[in-house]
Amino acid sequence: MRHKLMTAAGVVAELRSGMTIGIGGWGSRRKPMSLVRALCRSDLTGLTVVSYGGPDVGMLLAAGKVRKLVYGFVSLDSIPLEPHFRAARQAGAIEVAEYDEGMLQWGLYAASCRLPFLPTRAGLGSDVPVVNPGLRTVRSPYDDAEELLAMPALNLDAALIHASRSDPYGNAQFLGPDPYFDDLFCMAASRAYVSCEQVLPTADLTASGPVQTLRIQRWMVAGVVEARHGAHFTSCDPDYGRDEEFQRAYASAAADAGAWADFRSAYLDLDEAGYQAAVAARRTKAAGASRA
Repeated sequence: MRHKLMTAAGVVAELRSGMTIGIGGWGSRRKPMSLVRALCRSDLTGLTVVSYGGPDVGMLLAAGKVRKLVYGFVSLDSIPLEPHFRAARQAGAIEVAEYDEGMLQWGLYAASCRLPFLPTRAGLGSDVPVVNPGLRTVRSPYDDAEELLAMPALNLDAALIHASRSDPYGNAQFLGPDPYFDDLFCMAASRAYVSCEQVLPTADLTASGPVQTLRIQRWMVAGVVEARHGAHFTSCDPDYGRDEEFQRAYASAAADAGAWADFRSAYLDLDEAGYQAAVAARRTKAAGASRA
């Protein structure tokens, strides 16, 4: 087997403007933020982003990378509404497809099965078909003849996810309480890329948790990036929780153009090593202030 180790810059170099990119995680939990930050620094534009959204969506919107957003929600969890997303929606700045959370899962599953759609009851009786007039219904061919919503496959050109651990070949492991739908993102994509907290030999993965935690298999994965604290400022349990203080600073800066320019300059215009160093310096300064 050949190893699939890459850098974040190498991953972005394989992407193209106009692609449909799925981003794993959930809200402000275990997002592949080091890959998102690299994407924000790139010259790619016109992306369609598919996500159970959090700051991944917000940062890409703020960087002008998104043409269309396909989502079940966009939230920072402890802050209910992502501020850059709210601004983009209020301004009508992007095309959107807003689905029920279960519909988004079903669209990824349809794509992973290489099916054009899957029938579901989710979304029926709601305004989802009103805000997505392209949706169609189908009638069961069996005796029940039930009318169901036909959720179209969400085929992805690329998927980006963050895992707790991986081996060099793309077998990746989640040690937190929830895998979310990262495996579906990978299977729905032509190419999937995994960032992780640590790259280990294959035999060591099961020493870190039961085999059931190995939800990502090497056949799903095109590239692996070792990225310590790569999900920051979102959580990556059990390695670290969400950095609530930094998230509040992010959301506060988003409310003002000048403040956002300062925040971007201090953190997001840097490479990943610079970002992590700036975050560590901020944490040290805060700890010193609390002791004073």
